[in-house]
Amino acid sequence: MDQAHRDRIFGLDIFRAVAIWLVLLLHSRPILDGTALAGFPFVRIPDGVELFFVLSGFLIGGILLRTMERGTFDLPALWTFWKRRWFRTLPGYYLILAVNYVVVRYNVIHEGIYNFNWKYFFFLQNFSKPFVGFYRESWSLSIEEWFYVIVPVLLFILLRWLKPRNAYLLATCLMLIIPVVFRSIWMDTSYDRFWVDLSIRKIVVTRLDSIGYGLLAAWLWHYYPERCMRYRWPAFVIGIVASVLLLAYRQPPHTVYSQVVYFTLSPLFMAMLLPAAAGVRHGTGPIAALITYTSRISYSLYLINFSLVAEVIHDQFPPRGGVDSLLKYLAFWLIVYAAASLLYYLWEKPMMQLRDKRSLPVA
Repeated sequence: MDQAHRDRIFGLDIFRAVAIWLVLLLHSRPILDGTALAGFPFVRIPDGVELFFVLSGFLIGGILLRTMERGTFDLPALWTFWKRRWFRTLPGYYLILAVNYVVVRYNVIHEGIYNFNWKYFFFLQNFSKPFVGFYRESWSLSIEEWFYVIVPVLLFILLRWLKPRNAYLLATCLMLIIPVVFRSIWMDTSYDRFWVDLSIRKIVVTRLDSIGYGLLAAWLWHYYPERCMRYRWPAFVIGIVASVLLLAYRQPPHTVYSQVVYFTLSPLFMAMLLPAAAGVRHGTGPIAALITYTSRISYSLYLINFSLVAEVIHDQFPPRGGVDSLLKYLAFWLIVYAAASLLYYLWEKPMMQLRDKRSLPVA
């Protein structure tokens, strides 16, 4: 753990912190309904989950590339990779899944317990069909977990015939192409924005390409580091400007653009920010400390912020406008950070330490 802390790349901590802040801004917005600040922030903001996706592809892609090039991508290495990922993600997920069951079962938040089923245990709740009414933010966790399974298996198979460099690139291309095919086949001109969100944006098989662009960025960073460093700031500027224009350019939800093209361009432009972020090695001062800390507890923040904080405030302590809403909005942020810190130090970090004590080498 100490070594991991020393090896942190501050630019990627910024990337991760911004991603979770965007998620928190989105999920806390309803608390301000009925006040002068309703709809804050007052402009469309980027999708924080999209940032998480491309960052995940970038980081995991780097691990897979290094593992393959050491010539150790056999079944034991594959199992080690999965064990390390699962020790990192599954304990927190299953704990918060259980807590969600309790708060819904006893009507602490107004969701339907009948929407809970066995699929949640295997991240199948949104594999190919939409789901509603129970632990709704888990949609992105399913996409991440299936990415952890599918890409290593693809690489394991392709390495039988291809060199690591080419096997990785082919697996990445498949990850980029197949979800676009699914979106194109499943698009429905009767969808409004709600159904586009539910049936396209939050489905595993239609969104794996978001992580695929992170894989592509990792491949470029690994094999062409000098060029990535040379062009990282032009790519960053292009990525920022293109992302802003993408947010401003809205089309009706029934169009090919809204259901297919948009979900291709958004992660592509966000992935262009990664080389600049990866090039920022260190940060100092209190703001840098806040960013690093936020990055460290970002998974815990994501797990608890919506159902267990925002919805509890909304359903049990509904804001009554004016000062009351502002105080509860502030309370949301304080409670989220406090609860996520407890979850991190009492559950998430001990599980990672247990993983390391079991002598699971870094894949």
